[in-house]
Amino acid sequence: MDWYATLSRPPLTPSDWVFSPVWTLLYLMITLAVILYYRTPIKAHVRQTTAVLIVHGLCNFSWTFFFFGLHAPFVALVDCVLLLLTLIVLVRWFLKANQWAGLLLIPYLAWVLFATYLNAGFWILNRGV
Repeated sequence: MDWYATLSRPPLTPSDWVFSPVWTLLYLMITLAVILYYRTPIKAHVRQTTAVLIVHGLCNFSWTFFFFGLHAPFVALVDCVLLLLTLIVLVRWFLKANQWAGLLLIPYLAWVLFATYLNAGFWILNRGV
């Protein structure tokens, strides 16, 4: 993480300690949303939802590797945009199937929007680094 400490930070970047509790809470909400979605008896797009969830999960977990492992904020930003797009699809489909499942994803959507802003800021501010 020495590399990260040397980067210029965009405005509104939270302290490092914020990320763990936020992600812990978000992962709990995501898990509950997925459980509610799949336990809802009548829903459309089940296969498509599962495929989008898999792509979304891969994007979520690969972001850390792209940003911190490869030190590639632009690649991480592209990943973040794909994460955001798949999440928007999931929120729509979850809301249609089970309103609570969809609503549980809204804080996650807000966080991913904020994370996309931060990632873009890191890329823009540190392109020459």
